[in-house]
Amino acid sequence: MRSIALVGALVAGAALTGMTGTATAAPAGETLAAQVGATKPVEWGTCSAETLRGVPADQAKFYSCARYRVPIDHDDASLGTIDIALLKRAARTPDKRIGSLFLNPGGPGGSGLRMPISGTGYFQPQVVDRFDLIGFDPRGVGQSNPLRCFTTQEDAQEVNSAQIGVPLSRAEISGTLGSFRDLGQFCKNNAGALLNHMSTKDVVRDLDKLRAAVGDQKLTYVGFSYGTLIGSTYSAMFPKQSRAIVIDGNVDPLLRTTDGVQYDRERARGFEISLDAFLTRCQQAGPKCAFSSGTPRAKFDELREYLREQPIKVPGGQTMDISTFTGGVSGALYRPAGFPALAEELQGLYDVIHPPAAAAQTQSARTVKLNVLVPGKNGLADLAPDSPYTADDSYFGVNCSDKKITIKQDRVPGLAAQWERESPTFGRSQIFSDVAACPVWPAKKPDVYRGPWKAQTENPVLVVGNYYDPATQYLFAKRMADELGNARLLSVDAFGHCILGKSLGVDKATADYLTDLKVPAAGQVFQPNTQPFQTAATAKG
Repeated sequence: MRSIALVGALVAGAALTGMTGTATAAPAGETLAAQVGATKPVEWGTCSAETLRGVPADQAKFYSCARYRVPIDHDDASLGTIDIALLKRAARTPDKRIGSLFLNPGGPGGSGLRMPISGTGYFQPQVVDRFDLIGFDPRGVGQSNPLRCFTTQEDAQEVNSAQIGVPLSRAEISGTLGSFRDLGQFCKNNAGALLNHMSTKDVVRDLDKLRAAVGDQKLTYVGFSYGTLIGSTYSAMFPKQSRAIVIDGNVDPLLRTTDGVQYDRERARGFEISLDAFLTRCQQAGPKCAFSSGTPRAKFDELREYLREQPIKVPGGQTMDISTFTGGVSGALYRPAGFPALAEELQGLYDVIHPPAAAAQTQSARTVKLNVLVPGKNGLADLAPDSPYTADDSYFGVNCSDKKITIKQDRVPGLAAQWERESPTFGRSQIFSDVAACPVWPAKKPDVYRGPWKAQTENPVLVVGNYYDPATQYLFAKRMADELGNARLLSVDAFGHCILGKSLGVDKATADYLTDLKVPAAGQVFQPNTQPFQTAATAKG
Protein backbone atom coordinates (compact mmCIF):
# COMPACT_ATOMS: atom_id res chain seq x y z
CA MET A 1 0.00 0.00 0.00
CA ARG A 2 2.60 2.48 -1.17
CA SER A 3 0.14 5.34 -1.72
CA ILE A 4 -1.39 4.84 1.70
CA ALA A 5 1.94 4.72 3.38
CA LEU A 6 2.71 8.14 2.02
CA VAL A 7 -0.42 9.58 3.59
CA GLY A 8 1.55 9.37 6.84
CA ALA A 9 3.81 12.20 5.53
CA LEU A 10 2.55 15.40 7.10
CA VAL A 11 3.81 17.92 4.56
CA ALA A 12 5.17 17.91 1.04
CA GLY A 13 8.56 19.41 0.22
CA ALA A 14 9.14 22.07 -2.37
CA ALA A 15 11.93 22.63 -4.85
CA LEU A 16 14.89 24.75 -3.80
CA THR A 17 16.37 27.04 -6.42
CA GLY A 18 19.58 25.66 -7.81
CA MET A 19 19.28 22.32 -6.02
CA THR A 20 19.96 19.73 -8.67
CA GLY A 21 20.57 16.83 -6.28
CA THR A 22 23.24 15.31 -8.52
CA ALA A 23 25.58 12.78 -6.95
CA THR A 24 29.21 13.89 -6.94
CA ALA A 25 32.09 11.50 -7.52
CA ALA A 26 34.99 11.55 -5.09
CA PRO A 27 38.29 12.74 -6.56
CA ALA A 28 40.89 9.99 -6.85
CA GLY A 29 42.87 9.54 -3.65
CA GLU A 30 40.76 11.95 -1.58
CA THR A 31 39.81 10.52 1.79
CA LEU A 32 36.23 10.44 3.04
CA ALA A 33 37.08 12.62 6.04
CA ALA A 34 38.74 15.25 3.88
CA GLN A 35 35.91 15.29 1.34
CA VAL A 36 32.93 15.40 3.71
CA GLY A 37 34.27 16.41 7.10
CA ALA A 38 32.30 15.13 10.10
CA THR A 39 32.20 18.57 11.76
CA LYS A 40 32.08 20.90 8.77
CA PRO A 41 29.33 23.39 9.69
CA VAL A 42 26.17 23.88 7.69
CA GLU A 43 26.34 27.05 5.63
CA TRP A 44 22.87 28.59 5.82
CA GLY A 45 21.62 30.92 3.13
CA THR A 46 18.44 32.35 1.68
CA CYS A 47 15.49 30.22 0.59
CA SER A 48 13.63 30.46 -2.67
CA ALA A 49 10.19 31.99 -2.82
CA GLU A 50 8.80 28.59 -3.79
CA THR A 51 10.26 26.97 -0.69
CA LEU A 52 8.70 29.62 1.53
CA ARG A 53 5.32 29.68 -0.21
CA GLY A 54 2.59 30.41 2.30
CA VAL A 55 4.98 31.99 4.82
CA PRO A 56 3.82 35.50 5.82
CA ALA A 57 6.27 38.19 4.75
CA ASP A 58 6.99 39.23 8.33
CA GLN A 59 7.95 35.64 9.20
CA ALA A 60 10.36 35.01 6.32
CA LYS A 61 13.24 36.39 8.39
CA PHE A 62 13.16 33.27 10.56
CA TYR A 63 13.93 30.90 7.66
CA SER A 64 17.14 29.85 5.95
CA CYS A 65 18.12 27.00 3.64
CA ALA A 66 21.19 24.90 2.95
CA ARG A 67 22.56 21.78 1.37
CA TYR A 68 24.91 19.51 3.27
CA ARG A 69 27.16 17.00 1.58
CA VAL A 70 27.26 13.38 2.81
CA PRO A 71 28.82 10.25 1.31
CA ILE A 72 26.69 7.81 -0.64
CA ASP A 73 28.46 5.07 1.32
CA HIS A 74 29.67 6.15 4.76
CA ASP A 75 32.36 3.47 4.63
CA ASP A 76 33.62 4.01 1.06
CA ALA A 77 34.42 7.45 -0.32
CA SER A 78 34.93 6.16 -3.84
CA LEU A 79 31.17 6.10 -4.56
CA GLY A 80 30.97 9.87 -4.23
CA THR A 81 28.59 12.14 -2.39
CA ILE A 82 25.06 13.52 -2.38
CA ASP A 83 23.62 16.71 -0.92
CA ILE A 84 20.91 16.77 1.76
CA ALA A 85 18.41 19.64 1.44
CA LEU A 86 17.70 21.51 4.69
CA LEU A 87 15.35 24.24 5.86
CA LYS A 88 15.67 25.93 9.25
CA ARG A 89 13.14 27.99 11.16
CA ALA A 90 15.15 29.89 13.75
CA ALA A 91 14.07 29.91 17.41
CA ARG A 92 11.77 32.85 18.11
CA THR A 93 13.56 33.68 21.37
CA PRO A 94 17.23 33.18 20.48
CA ASP A 95 18.47 34.25 23.92
CA LYS A 96 16.67 31.18 25.36
CA ARG A 97 17.55 28.84 22.49
CA ILE A 98 18.23 25.22 23.50
CA GLY A 99 19.42 23.85 20.15
CA SER A 100 18.06 22.29 16.98
CA LEU A 101 15.00 20.06 16.63
CA PHE A 102 15.14 17.77 13.59
CA LEU A 103 11.86 16.61 12.05
CA ASN A 104 10.80 13.72 9.82
CA PRO A 105 7.24 13.10 8.50
CA GLY A 106 7.49 9.40 7.64
CA GLY A 107 6.68 7.60 4.43
CA PRO A 108 9.28 6.37 3.78
CA GLY A 109 9.61 8.88 1.00
CA GLY A 110 7.87 11.79 2.70
CA SER A 111 9.57 15.12 2.17
CA GLY A 112 10.42 16.74 5.49
CA LEU A 113 11.92 19.88 4.03
CA ARG A 114 8.99 22.21 4.71
CA MET A 115 7.95 20.73 8.06
CA PRO A 116 9.31 23.70 10.06
CA ILE A 117 6.80 25.96 8.30
CA SER A 118 3.98 23.95 9.89
CA GLY A 119 5.70 23.69 13.27
CA THR A 120 3.08 25.67 15.16
CA GLY A 121 0.50 23.13 14.03
CA TYR A 122 1.90 20.33 16.17
CA PHE A 123 4.20 22.00 18.73
CA GLN A 124 3.41 24.20 21.69
CA PRO A 125 4.77 27.79 21.57
CA GLN A 126 7.62 27.04 23.99
CA VAL A 127 9.07 24.52 21.51
CA VAL A 128 8.94 26.94 18.56
CA ASP A 129 10.37 29.68 20.78
CA ARG A 130 13.39 27.72 22.02
CA PHE A 131 14.42 25.44 19.15
CA ASP A 132 15.60 25.93 15.62
CA LEU A 133 13.19 23.64 13.75
CA ILE A 134 15.07 21.80 11.00
CA GLY A 135 13.35 19.95 8.18
CA PHE A 136 15.24 17.85 5.70
CA ASP A 137 14.64 15.52 2.81
CA PRO A 138 16.32 12.19 3.61
CA ARG A 139 18.64 10.76 0.99
CA GLY A 140 16.85 9.72 -2.17
CA VAL A 141 13.80 11.84 -1.33
CA GLY A 142 12.55 15.10 -2.80
CA GLN A 143 15.43 17.54 -3.14
CA SER A 144 18.08 15.23 -1.66
CA ASN A 145 19.29 13.41 -4.78
CA PRO A 146 15.97 11.67 -5.51
CA LEU A 147 16.23 7.95 -6.22
CA ARG A 148 14.71 7.58 -9.67
CA CYS A 149 14.07 4.33 -11.43
CA PHE A 150 12.62 5.98 -14.54
CA THR A 151 13.81 8.62 -16.96
CA THR A 152 10.36 9.52 -18.35
CA GLN A 153 6.91 9.89 -16.84
CA GLU A 154 5.53 7.68 -19.60
CA ASP A 155 7.68 4.71 -18.57
CA ALA A 156 6.65 5.20 -14.96
CA GLN A 157 2.97 5.42 -15.90
CA GLU A 158 3.13 2.29 -18.02
CA VAL A 159 4.73 0.25 -15.24
CA ASN A 160 2.78 1.64 -12.29
CA SER A 161 -0.61 1.56 -14.01
CA ALA A 162 -0.31 -2.22 -14.27
CA GLN A 163 -0.34 -2.51 -10.48
CA ILE A 164 -3.81 -3.37 -9.18
CA GLY A 165 -4.43 -2.49 -5.54
CA VAL A 166 -6.65 -5.52 -4.89
CA PRO A 167 -5.89 -7.98 -7.70
CA LEU A 168 -8.43 -10.82 -7.80
CA SER A 169 -8.34 -12.48 -11.20
CA ARG A 170 -5.41 -14.48 -12.49
CA ALA A 171 -4.72 -11.78 -15.07
CA GLU A 172 -4.75 -8.99 -12.45
CA ILE A 173 -2.43 -10.95 -10.15
CA SER A 174 -0.05 -11.81 -12.97
CA GLY A 175 -0.02 -8.24 -14.26
CA THR A 176 0.64 -6.77 -10.83
CA LEU A 177 3.51 -9.14 -10.07
CA GLY A 178 4.92 -8.50 -13.53
CA SER A 179 4.81 -4.74 -13.00
CA PHE A 180 6.98 -5.10 -9.91
CA ARG A 181 9.49 -7.12 -11.93
CA ASP A 182 9.47 -4.36 -14.55
CA LEU A 183 9.98 -1.76 -11.83
CA GLY A 184 12.96 -3.69 -10.51
CA GLN A 185 14.53 -3.83 -13.96
CA PHE A 186 14.09 -0.09 -14.50
CA CYS A 187 15.65 0.58 -11.10
CA LYS A 188 18.59 -1.67 -11.88
CA ASN A 189 19.18 0.21 -15.12
CA ASN A 190 18.66 3.78 -13.92
CA ALA A 191 18.93 4.28 -10.15
CA GLY A 192 22.73 4.24 -9.85
CA ALA A 193 24.92 3.70 -6.80
CA LEU A 194 22.39 5.18 -4.37
CA LEU A 195 20.14 2.14 -4.91
CA ASN A 196 22.27 0.06 -2.53
CA HIS A 197 22.50 2.80 0.13
CA MET A 198 18.89 3.69 0.97
CA SER A 199 18.51 1.91 4.31
CA THR A 200 17.38 3.64 7.50
CA LYS A 201 20.88 3.03 8.85
CA ASP A 202 22.25 5.17 6.01
CA VAL A 203 19.71 7.91 6.83
CA VAL A 204 20.62 7.78 10.52
CA ARG A 205 24.31 8.15 9.76
CA ASP A 206 23.43 11.19 7.64
CA LEU A 207 21.37 12.55 10.54
CA ASP A 208 24.25 12.20 12.98
CA LYS A 209 26.46 14.22 10.64
CA LEU A 210 23.74 16.87 10.36
CA ARG A 211 23.45 17.02 14.16
CA ALA A 212 27.16 17.73 14.50
CA ALA A 213 27.12 20.13 11.55
CA VAL A 214 24.52 22.41 13.18
CA GLY A 215 26.60 22.48 16.35
CA ASP A 216 24.56 20.19 18.62
CA GLN A 217 26.39 17.75 20.87
CA LYS A 218 23.24 15.63 21.17
CA LEU A 219 20.23 15.06 18.93
CA THR A 220 16.74 16.38 19.61
CA TYR A 221 14.31 14.79 17.17
CA VAL A 222 10.61 14.25 16.44
CA GLY A 223 9.61 11.58 13.92
CA PHE A 224 6.23 10.43 12.68
CA SER A 225 5.25 7.02 11.25
CA TYR A 226 8.28 5.60 9.39
CA GLY A 227 10.18 8.45 11.07
CA THR A 228 9.84 6.44 14.29
CA LEU A 229 12.20 3.87 12.78
CA ILE A 230 14.71 6.66 12.15
CA GLY A 231 14.38 7.84 15.76
CA SER A 232 14.62 4.39 17.31
CA THR A 233 17.55 3.41 15.09
CA TYR A 234 19.38 6.60 16.02
CA SER A 235 18.85 6.02 19.74
CA ALA A 236 20.15 2.45 19.36
CA MET A 237 23.17 3.34 17.22
CA PHE A 238 24.08 6.63 18.92
CA PRO A 239 22.70 6.48 22.48
CA LYS A 240 25.30 8.87 23.88
CA GLN A 241 24.42 11.45 21.23
CA SER A 242 20.65 11.22 21.95
CA ARG A 243 19.19 14.08 23.98
CA ALA A 244 15.40 13.94 23.50
CA ILE A 245 13.65 11.77 20.92
CA VAL A 246 9.87 11.74 20.36
CA ILE A 247 8.37 9.13 18.05
CA ASP A 248 4.67 9.25 17.15
CA GLY A 249 2.80 6.52 15.22
CA ASN A 250 5.30 3.75 15.86
CA VAL A 251 6.53 0.81 13.88
CA ASP A 252 7.77 -2.38 15.53
CA PRO A 253 11.49 -2.00 14.72
CA LEU A 254 12.50 -5.56 15.59
CA LEU A 255 9.76 -7.24 13.55
CA ARG A 256 10.05 -4.80 10.63
CA THR A 257 13.78 -5.42 10.19
CA THR A 258 13.82 -9.18 10.85
CA ASP A 259 10.57 -10.48 9.31
CA GLY A 260 9.05 -8.04 6.84
CA VAL A 261 6.39 -10.52 5.74
CA GLN A 262 4.98 -10.95 9.23
CA TYR A 263 5.27 -7.22 9.85
CA ASP A 264 3.07 -6.41 6.86
CA ARG A 265 0.66 -9.17 7.81
CA GLU A 266 0.24 -7.54 11.22
CA ARG A 267 0.01 -4.13 9.57
CA ALA A 268 -3.07 -5.36 7.67
CA ARG A 269 -4.58 -6.38 11.01
CA GLY A 270 -3.99 -2.86 12.30
CA PHE A 271 -6.12 -1.40 9.52
CA GLU A 272 -8.85 -3.95 10.32
CA ILE A 273 -8.79 -2.97 14.01
CA SER A 274 -9.15 0.69 13.09
CA LEU A 275 -11.98 -0.01 10.63
CA ASP A 276 -13.91 -2.09 13.12
CA ALA A 277 -13.55 0.64 15.76
CA PHE A 278 -14.78 3.24 13.25
CA LEU A 279 -17.87 1.16 12.44
CA THR A 280 -18.55 0.58 16.14
CA ARG A 281 -18.17 4.27 16.93
CA CYS A 282 -20.45 5.11 13.99
CA GLN A 283 -23.20 2.90 15.37
CA GLN A 284 -22.80 4.48 18.81
CA ALA A 285 -23.00 7.98 17.30
CA GLY A 286 -26.48 7.31 15.91
CA PRO A 287 -27.81 10.12 13.68
CA LYS A 288 -24.46 11.95 13.83
CA CYS A 289 -23.07 9.17 11.62
CA ALA A 290 -24.80 8.82 8.26
CA PHE A 291 -23.91 5.12 8.05
CA SER A 292 -25.34 4.22 11.47
CA SER A 293 -28.76 2.89 10.51
CA GLY A 294 -29.04 -0.88 10.66
CA THR A 295 -25.71 -2.57 11.42
CA PRO A 296 -22.71 -0.63 10.01
CA ARG A 297 -20.43 -3.64 10.21
CA ALA A 298 -22.76 -5.84 8.18
CA LYS A 299 -23.47 -3.07 5.68
CA PHE A 300 -19.78 -2.41 5.14
CA ASP A 301 -19.01 -6.10 4.62
CA GLU A 302 -21.87 -6.34 2.11
CA LEU A 303 -20.47 -3.36 0.21
CA ARG A 304 -16.99 -4.89 0.11
CA GLU A 305 -18.22 -8.27 -1.11
CA TYR A 306 -20.45 -6.63 -3.73
CA LEU A 307 -17.47 -4.67 -5.06
CA ARG A 308 -15.38 -7.81 -5.30
CA GLU A 309 -17.84 -9.06 -7.88
CA GLN A 310 -18.59 -5.87 -9.80
CA PRO A 311 -18.02 -2.11 -9.62
CA ILE A 312 -20.71 0.30 -8.49
CA LYS A 313 -21.69 3.10 -10.88
CA VAL A 314 -22.91 5.94 -8.72
CA PRO A 315 -25.29 8.75 -9.68
CA GLY A 316 -23.12 11.60 -10.86
CA GLY A 317 -20.89 9.53 -13.14
CA GLN A 318 -18.22 8.11 -10.86
CA THR A 319 -17.44 4.39 -10.70
CA MET A 320 -16.24 2.64 -7.58
CA ASP A 321 -14.26 -0.62 -7.81
CA ILE A 322 -12.77 -2.78 -5.07
CA SER A 323 -9.25 -1.36 -5.39
CA THR A 324 -10.36 2.26 -5.21
CA PHE A 325 -12.72 1.43 -2.35
CA THR A 326 -10.03 -0.33 -0.31
CA GLY A 327 -7.48 2.40 -0.87
CA GLY A 328 -10.01 5.12 -0.14
CA VAL A 329 -11.17 3.58 3.13
CA SER A 330 -7.65 2.92 4.36
CA GLY A 331 -6.65 6.50 3.58
CA ALA A 332 -9.75 7.89 5.28
CA LEU A 333 -8.91 6.02 8.49
CA TYR A 334 -5.81 8.22 8.84
CA ARG A 335 -7.99 11.32 9.39
CA PRO A 336 -10.76 11.04 12.01
CA ALA A 337 -11.93 14.58 11.25
CA GLY A 338 -13.16 13.18 7.95
CA PHE A 339 -15.14 10.29 9.46
CA PRO A 340 -18.54 12.00 9.01
CA ALA A 341 -17.84 12.51 5.31
CA LEU A 342 -16.60 8.92 4.98
CA ALA A 343 -19.83 7.69 6.59
CA GLU A 344 -21.92 9.75 4.14
CA GLU A 345 -20.09 8.28 1.15
CA LEU A 346 -20.42 4.73 2.46
CA GLN A 347 -24.14 5.27 2.92
CA GLY A 348 -24.35 6.76 -0.57
CA LEU A 349 -22.78 3.63 -2.04
CA TYR A 350 -25.05 1.43 0.03
CA ASP A 351 -28.09 3.32 -1.24
CA VAL A 352 -27.04 2.62 -4.82
CA ILE A 353 -27.22 -1.14 -4.28
CA HIS A 354 -30.22 -0.81 -1.92
CA PRO A 355 -32.25 2.20 -3.15
CA PRO A 356 -34.48 3.68 -0.42
CA ALA A 357 -38.14 2.98 -1.06
CA ALA A 358 -39.05 6.66 -1.37
CA ALA A 359 -36.37 7.26 -3.97
CA ALA A 360 -37.43 4.20 -5.95
CA GLN A 361 -41.02 5.44 -6.11
CA THR A 362 -40.24 9.03 -7.04
CA GLN A 363 -36.99 9.69 -8.84
CA SER A 364 -33.49 8.37 -9.27
CA ALA A 365 -31.20 8.25 -6.28
CA ARG A 366 -29.46 11.47 -5.23
CA THR A 367 -26.05 12.28 -6.69
CA VAL A 368 -23.23 10.67 -4.73
CA LYS A 369 -19.97 12.62 -4.54
CA LEU A 370 -17.00 10.49 -3.56
CA ASN A 371 -14.49 13.09 -2.42
CA VAL A 372 -13.08 11.00 0.45
CA LEU A 373 -13.02 7.59 -1.20
CA VAL A 374 -11.79 8.99 -4.54
CA PRO A 375 -9.48 11.88 -3.58
CA GLY A 376 -8.49 12.81 -7.14
CA LYS A 377 -6.59 11.93 -10.28
CA ASN A 378 -2.86 12.39 -10.82
CA GLY A 379 -3.17 13.62 -14.41
CA LEU A 380 -0.26 11.63 -15.82
CA ALA A 381 -2.21 10.74 -18.97
CA ASP A 382 -2.06 14.37 -20.11
CA LEU A 383 1.73 14.62 -20.14
CA ALA A 384 3.63 15.50 -23.27
CA PRO A 385 5.70 12.73 -24.93
CA ASP A 386 8.95 11.86 -23.13
CA SER A 387 8.20 14.10 -20.15
CA PRO A 388 11.03 14.07 -17.59
CA TYR A 389 10.37 11.89 -14.56
CA THR A 390 10.08 14.17 -11.54
CA ALA A 391 8.90 11.80 -8.80
CA ASP A 392 11.15 9.47 -6.82
CA ASP A 393 11.13 5.78 -5.91
CA SER A 394 12.42 6.08 -2.37
CA TYR A 395 9.47 4.21 -0.83
CA PHE A 396 10.58 0.82 -2.11
CA GLY A 397 14.19 1.96 -1.99
CA VAL A 398 13.96 2.18 1.81
CA ASN A 399 11.48 -0.59 2.57
CA CYS A 400 13.08 -3.17 0.33
CA SER A 401 16.38 -2.42 2.05
CA ASP A 402 15.11 -2.47 5.64
CA LYS A 403 12.50 -5.20 5.57
CA LYS A 404 13.83 -8.72 5.60
CA ILE A 405 11.61 -10.43 3.03
CA THR A 406 12.98 -13.85 2.14
CA ILE A 407 10.06 -15.40 0.25
CA LYS A 408 9.95 -15.55 -3.53
CA GLN A 409 7.34 -13.63 -5.47
CA ASP A 410 5.48 -16.77 -6.59
CA ARG A 411 4.34 -17.39 -3.01
CA VAL A 412 2.43 -14.12 -2.83
CA PRO A 413 -0.89 -15.28 -4.40
CA GLY A 414 -1.20 -18.18 -1.95
CA LEU A 415 -0.36 -15.99 1.03
CA ALA A 416 -2.81 -13.35 -0.20
CA ALA A 417 -5.69 -15.79 0.23
CA GLN A 418 -4.52 -16.56 3.76
CA TRP A 419 -4.10 -12.91 4.72
CA GLU A 420 -7.51 -12.12 3.27
CA ARG A 421 -9.16 -14.67 5.56
CA GLU A 422 -7.56 -12.94 8.56
CA SER A 423 -8.01 -9.36 7.30
CA PRO A 424 -10.87 -9.44 4.80
CA THR A 425 -10.73 -5.77 3.82
CA PHE A 426 -7.00 -5.02 3.80
CA GLY A 427 -5.11 -8.33 3.72
CA ARG A 428 -4.90 -8.69 -0.05
CA SER A 429 -3.99 -5.06 -0.76
CA GLN A 430 -1.31 -5.13 1.94
CA ILE A 431 0.52 -8.13 0.56
CA PHE A 432 0.45 -6.81 -3.01
CA SER A 433 2.85 -4.03 -2.09
CA ASP A 434 6.18 -4.54 -0.32
CA VAL A 435 5.92 -8.32 -0.04
CA ALA A 436 5.26 -8.54 -3.78
CA ALA A 437 7.79 -5.89 -4.81
CA CYS A 438 10.80 -6.55 -2.59
CA PRO A 439 11.64 -10.09 -3.77
CA VAL A 440 12.47 -8.59 -7.21
CA TRP A 441 14.00 -5.32 -5.99
CA PRO A 442 17.56 -5.08 -7.35
CA ALA A 443 19.45 -3.66 -4.36
CA LYS A 444 22.44 -5.84 -3.43
CA LYS A 445 23.28 -6.41 0.24
CA PRO A 446 22.17 -3.06 1.69
CA ASP A 447 23.73 -2.08 5.03
CA VAL A 448 20.79 -2.45 7.43
CA TYR A 449 20.57 -1.99 11.19
CA ARG A 450 18.65 -4.91 12.72
CA GLY A 451 19.46 -4.35 16.40
CA PRO A 452 20.23 -4.60 19.23
CA TRP A 453 17.64 -2.04 20.27
CA LYS A 454 18.16 -1.87 24.04
CA ALA A 455 20.81 0.84 24.14
CA GLN A 456 20.67 3.09 27.22
CA THR A 457 19.96 6.70 26.30
CA GLU A 458 20.41 9.37 28.96
CA ASN A 459 16.72 10.28 28.75
CA PRO A 460 13.83 7.96 27.86
CA VAL A 461 12.62 7.97 24.28
CA LEU A 462 9.03 9.25 24.22
CA VAL A 463 6.84 6.68 22.40
CA VAL A 464 3.36 7.94 21.44
CA GLY A 465 0.68 5.52 20.25
CA ASN A 466 -3.02 5.85 19.37
CA TYR A 467 -5.34 2.99 20.29
CA TYR A 468 -6.87 2.92 16.79
CA ASP A 469 -4.00 4.01 14.57
CA PRO A 470 -4.59 2.17 11.26
CA ALA A 471 -1.09 2.23 9.76
CA THR A 472 0.89 1.58 12.93
CA GLN A 473 -1.35 -0.27 15.33
CA TYR A 474 -1.13 0.38 19.08
CA LEU A 475 0.54 -2.98 19.65
CA PHE A 476 3.52 -1.69 17.65
CA ALA A 477 3.89 1.27 20.03
CA LYS A 478 3.84 -1.08 23.03
CA ARG A 479 6.49 -3.24 21.41
CA MET A 480 8.60 -0.21 20.52
CA ALA A 481 8.58 0.91 24.16
CA ASP A 482 9.46 -2.61 25.33
CA GLU A 483 12.22 -3.14 22.76
CA LEU A 484 14.06 0.11 23.39
CA GLY A 485 16.45 0.23 26.31
CA ASN A 486 14.96 3.35 27.86
CA ALA A 487 11.49 4.50 26.79
CA ARG A 488 8.24 5.96 28.12
CA LEU A 489 4.92 5.05 26.43
CA LEU A 490 2.21 7.69 26.03
CA SER A 491 -1.09 6.01 25.14
CA VAL A 492 -3.87 7.97 23.46
CA ASP A 493 -7.53 6.93 23.21
CA ALA A 494 -7.68 8.21 19.66
CA PHE A 495 -8.28 7.31 16.03
CA GLY A 496 -6.05 8.34 13.17
CA HIS A 497 -2.39 8.03 12.25
CA CYS A 498 -0.18 10.03 14.68
CA ILE A 499 -1.51 12.53 17.22
CA LEU A 500 0.86 15.46 17.87
CA GLY A 501 -1.05 18.68 17.37
CA LYS A 502 -4.40 16.98 18.00
CA SER A 503 -4.19 16.20 21.74
CA LEU A 504 -3.45 19.07 24.10
CA GLY A 505 -2.36 16.71 26.86
CA VAL A 506 0.17 14.95 24.64
CA ASP A 507 1.33 18.27 23.18
CA LYS A 508 2.04 19.74 26.61
CA ALA A 509 3.81 16.63 27.84
CA THR A 510 5.92 16.58 24.67
CA ALA A 511 6.80 20.26 25.03
CA ASP A 512 7.91 19.83 28.65
CA TYR A 513 10.01 16.85 27.63
CA LEU A 514 11.68 18.59 24.68
CA THR A 515 12.44 21.82 26.50
CA ASP A 516 13.06 20.74 30.11
CA LEU A 517 13.63 16.98 29.74
CA LYS A 518 10.66 16.38 32.04
CA VAL A 519 9.52 12.78 31.51
CA PRO A 520 5.73 12.20 31.70
CA ALA A 521 4.46 9.86 34.39
CA ALA A 522 4.06 6.24 33.32
CA GLY A 523 0.69 4.65 32.63
CA GLN A 524 -1.17 7.74 31.44
CA VAL A 525 -3.88 7.54 28.80
CA PHE A 526 -4.45 10.81 26.97
CA GLN A 527 -7.49 11.99 25.03
CA PRO A 528 -7.61 13.73 21.63
CA ASN A 529 -8.97 17.26 21.47
CA THR A 530 -12.01 15.93 19.60
CA GLN A 531 -13.39 12.41 19.26
CA PRO A 532 -14.99 11.29 15.97
CA PHE A 533 -18.56 12.53 15.41
CA GLN A 534 -18.14 15.10 18.20
CA THR A 535 -17.71 18.85 17.90
CA ALA A 536 -16.94 19.81 21.48
CA ALA A 537 -13.31 19.65 22.57
CA THR A 538 -12.62 16.83 25.04
CA ALA A 539 -8.94 17.43 25.77
CA LYS A 540 -7.81 15.73 28.94
CA GLY A 541 -4.69 14.49 30.65
